[in-house]
Amino acid sequence: MARRPPPDPAGPAKGPEKGELLSPAQRLDWLRLIRTENVGPRTFRALINQYGGAAAALDALPTLARRGGRLMPPQGPSRAEAEAEIAALAARRARLVALGEADYPEALRALDDAPPLLAVRGSGAALRGRIVAIVGARNASAAGRTMAARLTRDLVSAGWVVASGLARGIDAAAHAAALEGGRADATIGVLAGGLARPYPTENLGLIEEMAARGAVVSEMPLNWEARARDFPRRNRIVSGMALGVIVVEAAERSGSLITARLAAEQGREVFAVPGSPLDPRSGGANRLIKQGATLVTDAADVIEALTPIATRRPDIAIEAPFIPPAGDFGADAGPGEDARARLIGLLSPVPTQVDDLVRLSGVTPGEVQIVLLELELAGRLDRPGTGLVALRMG
Repeated sequence: MARRPPPDPAGPAKGPEKGELLSPAQRLDWLRLIRTENVGPRTFRALINQYGGAAAALDALPTLARRGGRLMPPQGPSRAEAEAEIAALAARRARLVALGEADYPEALRALDDAPPLLAVRGSGAALRGRIVAIVGARNASAAGRTMAARLTRDLVSAGWVVASGLARGIDAAAHAAALEGGRADATIGVLAGGLARPYPTENLGLIEEMAARGAVVSEMPLNWEARARDFPRRNRIVSGMALGVIVVEAAERSGSLITARLAAEQGREVFAVPGSPLDPRSGGANRLIKQGATLVTDAADVIEALTPIATRRPDIAIEAPFIPPAGDFGADAGPGEDARARLIGLLSPVPTQVDDLVRLSGVTPGEVQIVLLELELAGRLDRPGTGLVALRMG
């Protein structure tokens, strides 16, 4: 039996501040939901759409996980723990910006796996600017660092904001050059870990200066220490918030090429600086050019390509994110057992389009969504890409 979500529970009667969409109570519920085990950005979006709000989705999690085959509900922070995280962020002069709010990067919000919340230290002006990303080798050559710095200075002088991943080498050279120009809000750094666990530690001074004169962001919990798998997650944010990505020195196997691939998948422009065929640090960048990336020798190449894109992008209205039109929300028990078994039988470790599951199972789209949520919250399903699902084995 479908039901309307209950009123937003308690919390202060105070509404959102200027430029915010969420009340303090809603922001708390969003934080608790995205920090819950097995809830990633795509699952968050599906839950909000299914239940009309984070509070109702949190209430539904134990039942959904149990129907998916999990005995214990997914673990997530209590209200007190979420309040403590928000307070700890405030103590570091940081805040949570929700998808759809004024300081959330416009290009990033268009992704289906956009982080629902970004922890931000610094000014929102950088996040609202025209953003281009510069990435490259950690063990960059002197020539590579010089090129990254030159591109950055010219882009910043032309009014662009330069984003990168705060890594050694090309990333650090780009951030530092953006700060040299004296223009505030000229650079954004994206961390793979939490704001309280910056990596590498040698960039701590740079990070502090960026927090004072630009912005440093993370989607991870405040004290999260970055692991290897967190860096590709970080890279999707770097490319996702930018209109284009410039690769300066990248080996044939490097994180920078992951960023370039993500940029292409996200519909961003990909640029690469050519290098000597004798330098393995240029192998990946040269291959990108062979595959169709725009060859870059100066910032004018980038500005010429991106300015028409930036100019024709329509302003996106700041609306309540994800909330469907007024109506009944929630879910009944989903399809019957035969239909449920038929649907699960169609799943495999091979990524499958959700539309194909609907067509082949004969189950309604709403019921398919319920079963997929159940399996995902039970830890049995992955969402490897837009509209794709795969059964998790083992």
